[in-house]
Amino acid sequence: MIPEYLVSFDTGLLPVEEADILIVGSGIAGLRCALALQGTKTVLVSKGGLENTCTYNAQGGIAAALDHGDSPEKHLEDTLVAGAGLNNRAAVEVLVREGIQRVSELMEWGLKFDTAGQRLHFGREGGHSCSRILHSLGDATGQAVASFLWKMVTSSGIKVITDLFLVDLLAEEEGVRGALLLDTEKKKLLVVKSNNIILASGGAGQIFQETTNPAAITGDGQAAAYRRGAELTDLEFFQFHPTTFYLAGAPRFLISEAVRGEGGYLRNSSGQRFMSDYHRLAELAPRDVVTRAIIDQMKKTNSTCVYLDLTHLPKGRVRRRFPAIDSFCRSYGLDITRDLIPVRPAAHYFMGGIRTDLWGQTSIPGLYAVGEVACNGVHGANRLGSNSLLEGLVFAVRAAEHVRGRQCRPGRTTKWRYRFPQTGDILIDREDLKRSIKSLMWRYAGTERNRVDLTAALEKIENWERYAFLKEFHEPGGFESQNMLILSGLIINAALRRQESRGAHFRTDFPETVNTWKKHIVISRQDFFLTEAL
Repeated sequence: MIPEYLVSFDTGLLPVEEADILIVGSGIAGLRCALALQGTKTVLVSKGGLENTCTYNAQGGIAAALDHGDSPEKHLEDTLVAGAGLNNRAAVEVLVREGIQRVSELMEWGLKFDTAGQRLHFGREGGHSCSRILHSLGDATGQAVASFLWKMVTSSGIKVITDLFLVDLLAEEEGVRGALLLDTEKKKLLVVKSNNIILASGGAGQIFQETTNPAAITGDGQAAAYRRGAELTDLEFFQFHPTTFYLAGAPRFLISEAVRGEGGYLRNSSGQRFMSDYHRLAELAPRDVVTRAIIDQMKKTNSTCVYLDLTHLPKGRVRRRFPAIDSFCRSYGLDITRDLIPVRPAAHYFMGGIRTDLWGQTSIPGLYAVGEVACNGVHGANRLGSNSLLEGLVFAVRAAEHVRGRQCRPGRTTKWRYRFPQTGDILIDREDLKRSIKSLMWRYAGTERNRVDLTAALEKIENWERYAFLKEFHEPGGFESQNMLILSGLIINAALRRQESRGAHFRTDFPETVNTWKKHIVISRQDFFLTEAL
């Protein structure tokens, strides 16, 4: 039921921009890519601008083995343990070693990380064997890093165009040739022709009802790549952050894992600490363990949330370390130095994505993917906290280096025409469809899964597809609803196929981790297959 393209078009009738390299996305991966490609004819396009990226909203920090007593080997081991046997070890080695250089570059360029006296202050998060999380502006690291890189990019001469929505990729057997985009202000289609496209469009958290992701994060890059035949992998692994602010009428707001790293306790509705019953590291256990422990406690106590307790920590230290969290909670009448913070899990980070090698190359020549839209195996089945910004830095530079080695010239003069199937005038409320997808995914494909629920969810998705793709939309919300529908179906299919529990994927009907499932599920429009974990 999924059409070849989402909209009718004729490239011979559309405005055309030419570029050596097109970058889609303005988070840390897209911005760092652009900086590494100075001197080429690069165009960076952005759907919603800087503030609508997950990078900008990141709180915790960037993990890097820069402190005395730490080492890349320790960082690697922690990442592998968190990844539950599915990491690509070579990718992790690249991450922890080249990450030191990438973070050091930021500091050399003038980015300020928080200090304790004259030395850098390193925070700690779950799954890390030592303190190695660099942070800036207390708990606003993403904002600091994104703003810093944005200023560098926009002052470097690189062409940046905001308010452009990626509708579809244009490709031939030889590789990508360009992208079909919607100017959301003028409400008109245009084409950027390029033989080299780097997708850095972020994750897909908005397919879930409860999420920490901004509203713009709807899986557009993954869905567009899938329609063009690219391979996607590890789609069943979606990380749920254990602690998101939960209060009736309030937006979901991430309460950083660094809060627990600084000594915060988790308590149930009866006031009891409980994490030591689930893991030897208690509050510093890996995210999947903490998430399931919270869900279990909510069930046992018939509660809608649990609580984070910082009241035993020095008040001044708490306010200095977490100014954004402090300010947000105060706006809802809570003083984090005195009151408990109500929290519960929410969808946070997509370990799966477009399958790439260690240079960001996808299965389509000329198409690259970096950051959360991609899956190179670095995170395995469960991302280690604060490795995501690091991944964006490291693999963005590698992709840029590789694309420089290709023949960087504009796309050929091929013209594409496509007529959306004539289906008559069908009424579809895109916002209602979005809400239905989000509710379904949260209920049936969230933190706990089973065959009965997943099968029922897949049947609903397939039923919605029967009419949702009869509609030709001409605005972002409609395209987003269709992309969310595509990706939801793929995630459910992958979750059904993996008949075990591993990392962020938990099946109540297959609760054990099974060694024979130490494999990756790869899905494309043409095929499905398994590959061995490296």
